Amino acid sequence: MAFPPRLSIPNEVLRIAKTLEGAGYETWCVGGAIRDTLLDAPHNDFDLTTSAPPPEVQKLFKRTVPVGIEHGTVAVLDAQNQPHEVTTFRKDIKTDGRHAVVEFGVSLMDDLARRDFTINAIAYHPLKHEWRDPFQGAADLEKKIIRSVGDPNWRFQEDYLRILRALRFSARFEFRIHAHTLEAAKANAQGLGQLSAERVRDEWFKGIQTAVRVSKLLDLWMGVGAARIWLPEIPRDWASAKRQLDRLPRDPVLITAFLAKDAASLLTRLKCSTKDIERGRAIGQWRDSYPDVKHPAVIRHWLSQVGQSVDDLLTLAPADVTKAVTAIRATDPPLALKDLAVKGDDLIAAGVRPGPDVGEVLKRLLGEVLDDPAKNTKEYLLSRV
Repeated sequence: MAFPPRLSIPNEVLRIAKTLEGAGYETWCVGGAIRDTLLDAPHNDFDLTTSAPPPEVQKLFKRTVPVGIEHGTVAVLDAQNQPHEVTTFRKDIKTDGRHAVVEFGVSLMDDLARRDFTINAIAYHPLKHEWRDPFQGAADLEKKIIRSVGDPNWRFQEDYLRILRALRFSARFEFRIHAHTLEAAKANAQGLGQLSAERVRDEWFKGIQTAVRVSKLLDLWMGVGAARIWLPEIPRDWASAKRQLDRLPRDPVLITAFLAKDAASLLTRLKCSTKDIERGRAIGQWRDSYPDVKHPAVIRHWLSQVGQSVDDLLTLAPADVTKAVTAIRATDPPLALKDLAVKGDDLIAAGVRPGPDVGEVLKRLLGEVLDDPAKNTKEYLLSRV
């Protein structure tokens, strides 16, 4: 792959680079934006790497945020409060597979040598329009290969999350993982158990959102052994759902709940929010209990029971169920206690004893209304009381 003579760099990024270079600090654009630009793929803002140590970056710019200053990263805010990450040249000097201790004051070559994959180890000088590609990342982009920088075993042992990143990039770009890199990923998969749930969740969710085919992503997680460690609720015989899986919207919670036998347990292990866990629990509870499409009353009772989960369930439902339920919903039938033509005060005025009896009567009345929405009148319901 031939490098273009120059890249179109946002003005705010150029301004930061000019300030750093003007102060005598070598500065390059690196990372995913370079890779994605060469692939003509959508990307976020360009990240910068520089010889300037973090305190100097903070001195040179009035508005900064120390987003990862222990690792050399400072976010410089532009006039619109958009952050642009500036990271000091660094190399890892100590790691436990989860966290690295880094050394600053090194060269661009040292910085590129510590990166995970060759396609992410390409640098572009935004002012001089020069390129640095010491590990042939451009060639791997052209060949559609994910290959580790240097020894893949060492790269993965520095940070086991890189195994999951390899899987995500492979599924996103439909690239093949180089044989030695894939072999090392499988050999080091057990180390994934050392990672925090939050980091694993973010990789899994980002993978779902960016993969060309989610089924390919899951095949990779299964093949490497990552699913056995972090997604054991997803059965290995999930292939029967492959066709439907790739048609689903890229909603990580929905897809995880669709695949897992116990969605709530899996989402809990990944330390998802309570809202997402309960959403997954509801999907798991009702996804195999769809109503008989021939009976409108049965559909109304089902809608009342599933409540806010109905849209998720319809996304997963057979076409005939979706059609029938959509037709019933279009009539806007009363489905909850709040939709009844009478309230608790009406029942008390009619002689129902205050307390639990009011709730019980309301539930019985709702059952009648679900059977026949025409009965949802104050006169009729009070007559039943």
